[in-house]
Amino acid sequence: MDVKTSFVSQAYANARSAAAPQPKTGAAEEGFAKLAGNFMGALQEHEAVARAAMTGGADPHALVQALASSQMAVETVATVRDRVVEAYQEILRMPV
Repeated sequence: MDVKTSFVSQAYANARSAAAPQPKTGAAEEGFAKLAGNFMGALQEHEAVARAAMTGGADPHALVQALASSQMAVETVATVRDRVVEAYQEILRMPV
């Protein structure tokens, strides 16, 4: 009985590892990661310009440009997020 049990448990372990989903990095994941990195880099850059303007190290024109650029970046990310949520909700409404 023990021999059969060990064979069954070994076969189950092999089947379980074979059926387990393998993590894959697709083009979409890489694209979103790159987008998030660009977004964070832009915000950090704009924040540095704002700090420099507050201490007198940058002209007000550069501050206005940085603020406008960061506003556009935030609005773009919010729009993408809204579209993703909308698509997810649409998928949930699909009949199975």
